[in-house]
Amino acid sequence: MGMHYPKRFSRKTRKRRIGFRARMKTKAGRKMINRKRAAGRSLNVADE
Repeated sequence: MGMHYPKRFSRKTRKRRIGFRARMKTKAGRKMINRKRAAGRSLNVADE
């Protein structure tokens, strides 16, 4: 069996879907960001 590669989203789509601004729009997203901040994680994951 061959390996399955995930669908490659464009950077714009990725930013809109899981970027910082997208997280800040929802209550759950803000909670997630605060959890990551408390753990000392960096938040610019979508920039990579």
